[in-house]
Amino acid sequence: MSIDAESEELIPFCDARTAFPGGKRLSLATLHRWRLNGVRGTRLETCLVGGLRYTSREAIQRFIVAQNHTESSGPTITAKQRRKQAETADRLLQEAGI
Repeated sequence: MSIDAESEELIPFCDARTAFPGGKRLSLATLHRWRLNGVRGTRLETCLVGGLRYTSREAIQRFIVAQNHTESSGPTITAKQRRKQAETADRLLQEAGI
C-alpha cells in the first residue's frame, strides 16, 4: 500500500523521528534504512512532495502493525529444511511404490 496524500496526515520525514511510540527520538538514518531496506520485509512508506520527503501517521501505524504481525506469524522453514523434507517425502513415496 502507498500513502494517500489526500486523506492521510503527511508529516515531514525529519519530524517522523518523534512520531513513533515510545517517546524516543529515532535517528534519521534509521528511518532512511527502514524506508530503503525495510524490516522483516516491510518498508516504511514515504512520498516526495516538491523535493521534500514525507511519511504519514497512518504509514507509521501500518509499519508498526506489519512488524507485530510478522513476529506473531508461524515459524518459517529454511530452504535446506524444505529440501530435506522433500527428499524424505520422495523416498517414502518410492518405498510405498507410488
